[in-house]
Amino acid sequence: MGRLLAMTILGAWAVASAQPQSPVEATLKKFTEAYAAIESQSADPLVSEQAFYAGAIPAMLRRLDPFSVFLDPTQTEQLKEMEKSERKGFGSVVSVLPGRVIVLQTLAGTPSAKAGLSAGDEILVINNIPLNRLSFEQLIQLLSEARQREARLMVRRPGNVRMLEFVLSPELVDSPSVDRAYLLQPGIGYVRVANYDPKTGALLKSSIESLGGKALKGLVIDMRNNPGGVVQSALEAAALFLKPGQTILSVRGRSTPDDAVKVPEKIEPYTFPVAILINGKTASAAEIVTGALQDHDRAAVIGEPSYGKGLVQSVYNLSANTALALTTAFYYTPSGRSIQKPIEGGQLNPAKYAGKGEHHTDSGRVVKGGGGIQPDQLVEPEPMNRLRGVIEASGSLTGFATDYSQKHKIEPAFAVTPAVLDEFKVYLSEHSIQPGMGEWLQDRAWLENRLKQEFFNLNFGVEKGDEVEAQRDPAVQRAVAAITAGR
Repeated sequence: MGRLLAMTILGAWAVASAQPQSPVEATLKKFTEAYAAIESQSADPLVSEQAFYAGAIPAMLRRLDPFSVFLDPTQTEQLKEMEKSERKGFGSVVSVLPGRVIVLQTLAGTPSAKAGLSAGDEILVINNIPLNRLSFEQLIQLLSEARQREARLMVRRPGNVRMLEFVLSPELVDSPSVDRAYLLQPGIGYVRVANYDPKTGALLKSSIESLGGKALKGLVIDMRNNPGGVVQSALEAAALFLKPGQTILSVRGRSTPDDAVKVPEKIEPYTFPVAILINGKTASAAEIVTGALQDHDRAAVIGEPSYGKGLVQSVYNLSANTALALTTAFYYTPSGRSIQKPIEGGQLNPAKYAGKGEHHTDSGRVVKGGGGIQPDQLVEPEPMNRLRGVIEASGSLTGFATDYSQKHKIEPAFAVTPAVLDEFKVYLSEHSIQPGMGEWLQDRAWLENRLKQEFFNLNFGVEKGDEVEAQRDPAVQRAVAAITAGR
């Protein structure tokens, strides 16, 4: 196959050499002369596939940008499989700590629930591999691999002396891209968009309707850690909040005509105040939605600067089942800001197509360009002090909540009382964790919230646990304040 590619290049040079040479043809002639000399004279035989697939072509693409890649036949097949692949798993939500995996929830009808796994179960062994010897990174890798085929688990269940054995076979598991929707307080909703797939626009709309639709007084859209996905779904999501005819994004590139995508006519958008949460892992399609709503003064953006990935990649199928994924253009927000960050060294600099320097929202506010989306209000995650770090790493919160739930009935109105905190302090002491009085008092509110979250995770599902966590999340609370002030 590589030999065929080499002959094609040599043939092309032979045809070109019979005519006046352009700079490209002259360079190609030098390349083919070098290739012919190496093939005939090198001490070891030249493997043409390696010379072209792993050498010449990737080296040429590296001069362009880190995202343009050549796909050999094997990689091309893998790409096709990825495009049609479906998500498999066991349907359980787990807490992963160094050397420990604790089940928080099993989803109804999934392999985990059918097998009999329960919240609070601790997985000790997977496919004869003891977990207590693995680092956090190794655990994540093992769990990912285990979801691809039948897995044999050894489990310790609270209150049981003997170990339990489970055999799970992975099945298709539905993971909706809009995976959280609830009210933070009367009239103010919260939705989390985990990624953008073909159903995201419709899911976002139905989630908003379930919370009250147009009657809502405000909405927090959480797109932290959202890696992006299908751009068309991002356009549908943005159109839920923008007026007909407003620009959502524009596409520009050297060989690509400028193309602005606008909100379709006859759209009836929501008009309640909106706040969007982002962080350093918010990318691509999620940045398109955020930038559009920010530029049109439609949403307050809160959190940390986003990742900065806004490029158009086109895949060109080549001969011999190879392909080329090439960066052909860049995405820009309505004000002209490039979403893609420039690559160090100037190899990828979308600013040259931006057309202007300073960028303004519809109301005239200056918004910073240069790649990624800068939040209107910078809010960083809660700091992790010594006591919090020790408690989180030890798994004490989940362990105590599991033990306590075995002895007490946990109701939806459950609250972490001083008596519960005292029991937790004794539990920590029994596990060689003895915080000082000052540390304990300083983190008392954090302890109450985290304990309540673990109780709700185990007894009512992680969705309810997330609702508890939102009560202390500084970005969520700032978003609610922004919405209230905007209203």
